[in-house]
Amino acid sequence: MTTSPNALPATLDAATLRELVDSGRAPRMLDVRTPAEFETAHVPGAYNVPLDVLREHREELRRHLDETVVLICRSGARAARAGQALAGVGLPNLRILDGGMTAWQAAQGPVRRGIPRWELERQVRLVAGSIVLLSVLGSVFAPGLKWVAGLIGAGLTFAAVTDTCALGMLLGRLPYNRGASCDVDTLVGRLGDHPTSRPLS
Repeated sequence: MTTSPNALPATLDAATLRELVDSGRAPRMLDVRTPAEFETAHVPGAYNVPLDVLREHREELRRHLDETVVLICRSGARAARAGQALAGVGLPNLRILDGGMTAWQAAQGPVRRGIPRWELERQVRLVAGSIVLLSVLGSVFAPGLKWVAGLIGAGLTFAAVTDTCALGMLLGRLPYNRGASCDVDTLVGRLGDHPTSRPLS
């Protein structure tokens, strides 16, 4: 049965995923964070498919995915959006890692680490906070700058209500966050080499 594109896939808790990984029965795991976030720390065996790449190539990826796919991000929000995108092209039995990498690390799951980089959410807080601070300080000399701070506040409010973040998407495209490029052809080849996993009950 095809999942409704508006329905959120079921979640999988970190403890259960760890049991599957430790027993050698790991499902297909797609980490939808930026390449830089993925390089910093990721679940061993996970494939990095940034959310924007997944959305753009979801039809192609769908043809190379088996029934069991666990989606991973930092906290679960981006994985939920990825799940909706894949459900929309008819991929069944999707799971979202409940709490994302934050929960995985709290459960002391194994992590492959690389060069540390700031997570996207932290970068958003830095950039938005800096713009607001500079706008408020600058408004002493140019009163119109207070509207810039108001615009950022409105943007953050909209991001919270819609569970999207335009600033985060823009920052995700910067060279700092792209890290090693995610070549779709190479990724598809690696997905094809992955042994078929059974659906999760």
